[in-house]
Amino acid sequence: MLPIGIERFEEIASGKFYYVDKTGLLKELLHNWGKVNLFTRPRRFGKSLNMSMLKSFFGLNGNKNIFEGLEIGKEMDLCETYMGKFPVISVSLKSINARTFETAYAMAVQIIMEAAEEVQYLAVSDRLSSHDREMYSELLNMDMSEATFSGSLRRLSGLLQKHHGSQVILLIDEYDVPLAKAFENGYYDQMILLIRNLFEQALKTNDSLKFAVLTGCMRITKESIFTGLNNLKILSVTDPRFDEYFGFTDSEVRELLDYYELSGHYGQIKEWYDGYRFGNAEVYCPWDVINYCDILRADLEAQPQNYWSNTSNNDVVRQFLQKADSGSAKKEIERLIAGEVITKEIHQELTYKDMYQSIENIWSVLLTTGYLTQRGKPDGMKLPLAIPNMEIRDIFITQIMSLFRESVQKDGEMLNRFCDALQSGNAEEVEKYFGEYLKRTISIRDTYVKKPMKENFYHGILLGILGFKTQWGISSNKESGDGYSDILIELEDMESGIVVELKYAEDGNLEAGCREALQQIERKRYEESLQKEGIRKILRYGIACYKKRCKVMLAKICEEYQ
Repeated sequence: MLPIGIERFEEIASGKFYYVDKTGLLKELLHNWGKVNLFTRPRRFGKSLNMSMLKSFFGLNGNKNIFEGLEIGKEMDLCETYMGKFPVISVSLKSINARTFETAYAMAVQIIMEAAEEVQYLAVSDRLSSHDREMYSELLNMDMSEATFSGSLRRLSGLLQKHHGSQVILLIDEYDVPLAKAFENGYYDQMILLIRNLFEQALKTNDSLKFAVLTGCMRITKESIFTGLNNLKILSVTDPRFDEYFGFTDSEVRELLDYYELSGHYGQIKEWYDGYRFGNAEVYCPWDVINYCDILRADLEAQPQNYWSNTSNNDVVRQFLQKADSGSAKKEIERLIAGEVITKEIHQELTYKDMYQSIENIWSVLLTTGYLTQRGKPDGMKLPLAIPNMEIRDIFITQIMSLFRESVQKDGEMLNRFCDALQSGNAEEVEKYFGEYLKRTISIRDTYVKKPMKENFYHGILLGILGFKTQWGISSNKESGDGYSDILIELEDMESGIVVELKYAEDGNLEAGCREALQQIERKRYEESLQKEGIRKILRYGIACYKKRCKVMLAKICEEYQ
């Protein structure tokens, strides 16, 4: 079975689920040891699963047989020295999502309580003093003070070391989620102080700490959260160390597809879900690959979907597009969507307050969150950036269209002029206003996708305009005559209609594109479904587009239906 949504390593590795072996991470972590290790990767790249793997390997409890046959199992000396030899404290902060600081704090306390509840044997340990056991009981109290919370992980580490006679391994997953949610909801300063105090005691002044591993999406500046932490090893998306342990490599994807007899879909999967570069490794998003393979097992005709957008509101892309109001920024976005590479100065250490202050900072956020990826070697702080694949490109297009529709709605006067011209058969005015709309939005260019997808973009622009004409009946890609027409419109009088066919003029010959569109309308009899509804007067428009230019031609009015 495919492990969709399962983040417990022991459950996956028990033999019930397909597992892409990432246990080599353990070997590299131990050979390239750091006191505090921070891995920053985009969401849905296996961070939580790897943290669960670390807990299963180092922890005192659990089934160690699950590592047999895996890469780390071949390292006999490492397994003998480290496997099952350490108390492990493992916490995930990903669930701290609240509108107020008070609720967020209560959620954070609950997480510490749950970590303490996993080691309830401390409450009766004869290796602890009565005072020690009292301190432990405070970690089970929902009403713990902020001072107690700040020292909770350090305190729990000390108690575990006293009981077991061994230093503690600390795992903190998705460390930056509470900061992101606090920023969104207006209590960022309170949250950053709370997390800073927690981390300072757990990671800096903790003699019971063997080592720690943290994961997150953003790399928050040391000044804001890791104050004074000189032993922090940051392993970001640009670092070549550990580069292949988050995400699937090409060979791993090919092996998975062979196993499920889906190799015929390799090209689609590569086009849609590959293209990320971490360090020197090119990787696929594992969440996408697994979900698409799961659907393909039930339906071999299933088309790739955008699984990424279902797990986020993609607000960073929206913020980026809103700030790209200058001509140069718009052109750079168009180049990215066209599959080109843009070189930008990257600052990976930002605070959440800095993230959206300027479009220059958002370039860095887009890289760390996976909406852009590196293409080639850095030149100092400058890095060549590109959209990784079709899935992320689709997110950009979706957000562009959403913002375009919002701008159309705000300009009711221009909308009415355009629709009046369309309804009256004034092709010149339709061309004028449609051209103005094209200049307003970010367009796709002709270096990345096939012609039908380019036509779909302009099709979407036109539908975005017409969608606010609620009195009109608008159909898209409706079966009519001998094919499927781009757009059919029934006007409010129910006696008039419009047929629109759009073409993308690959060679820039807009007039030829319009004529081709009109010929297709006539040849395939697209007006037939309107005629069946009793519509007598039908306008037939051929529209051709090329980049930000368009041409509109009107055929003779069709009044042949009796």
